[in-house]
Amino acid sequence: MEKLFKLKHHGSTVQREIMAGLTTFLTMAYILAVNPAMLGQIGDGMTAGAAFTATALAAGIATLMMGFTANLPIALAPGMGINAFFTYTVVMGMGFSWQLALTAVFIEGIVFVFLSLFNIREALVKAIPENLKKAIAVGIGLFIALIGFTNAGIVVSGTNAIVGLGDISQPAPLLALLGFALTIILYVRKVPAAILIGILGTTMVSIIFGITSIPSGWSPVSLPVAPLFFRFEWSNILSFKFFTVFFTFFFMDIFDTLGTLLGVSTQAGLTDKDGNIPRIKQAFLSDAVGTLAGACLGTPTVTSYIESTAGVAAGGRTGLSSVATGILFLLSILLSPVFLLIPGFAAAPALIFAGFLMMSPVMNIDFKDPTEGIPSFLAIVMMPFAYSIAEGIVYGILSFVILKTVTGKIREISVVAWVLFVIFSLRIFL
Repeated sequence: MEKLFKLKHHGSTVQREIMAGLTTFLTMAYILAVNPAMLGQIGDGMTAGAAFTATALAAGIATLMMGFTANLPIALAPGMGINAFFTYTVVMGMGFSWQLALTAVFIEGIVFVFLSLFNIREALVKAIPENLKKAIAVGIGLFIALIGFTNAGIVVSGTNAIVGLGDISQPAPLLALLGFALTIILYVRKVPAAILIGILGTTMVSIIFGITSIPSGWSPVSLPVAPLFFRFEWSNILSFKFFTVFFTFFFMDIFDTLGTLLGVSTQAGLTDKDGNIPRIKQAFLSDAVGTLAGACLGTPTVTSYIESTAGVAAGGRTGLSSVATGILFLLSILLSPVFLLIPGFAAAPALIFAGFLMMSPVMNIDFKDPTEGIPSFLAIVMMPFAYSIAEGIVYGILSFVILKTVTGKIREISVVAWVLFVIFSLRIFL
């Protein structure tokens, strides 16, 4: 373990890493229920059972590769948001067959492999200014806290406002708040695995009081349904319509992954003095291979998950935690009833607490310089307000280039930042 993951160098232990991996898995296990339920609505041979197996396999393969090759505590799975775009916009809205949509994901994966091998994705990370990297981590913290609050029903869409406070007297938000209180009490008392105890404790209370029910005839083991292997369609890949879909998949994944890697690595204290991520080439390759594997198995784009911050908050610092998470994803193929029993509101406290832990980089952002502070501010607020990590990066880069240009600091803009500025501008105006 020491040779593979350098535990002592990172001040960690095998036990702590495994607990962190379990915490990460429990906070993102909802994808095993949400992704199949979403894809199962497509019909035409796409079944929820096949999608469940594909989701678990793709997540397991990509996360194991991340752990062994990049040695980073980051888990991967089919992306939320991307799967909704795949299902409701591309297939149900635009009339694409799911086979053709999977072909777009497959080609995207191939492109990502080449971009990763030739360090192009790595160049994107280095092109982001240091203050903006810190802002991305903070923005992601607010974003995942918002996800936690909404998953628990603590924050809801308001009738007279964009968002509002939910009915916290209802069981789900009330239990989530109690779970959060338990988590922070255990954390300040320095109890190991405080986040994991909060998740499991909330789940147990919900079962005891009948809020989470165990189905009749429930068994912890179930046999998997075969995934949809290599169901591609090549007849329409040269059309402009196909290109727009491919580019959207490409854009959503490349910048969601970029933001997640920066945010999680910053929280874990793994970045260097310039904010760069170690072994980022291997991390991007893991993401690319995961996307390829997912497409071949029958699920949309696989991407890095911001819920990995829960595992980092629980002490995860190396790829061993990712290996633990990846193994649990593979085990879930047989033990899906056990993992799917954990309600979403039980994992919400872990996300909210992880959001708090990601606030610290804001103290080191140079807000006195408007050309640094304004882009950082926009990156921070646009992630929760636009409900997208990618949009935070977009508006951060756009404002950075514009402000540096008009203030005569054009030399501080890298070539890659200019390229991103042009791409983001075209995306907005076209």
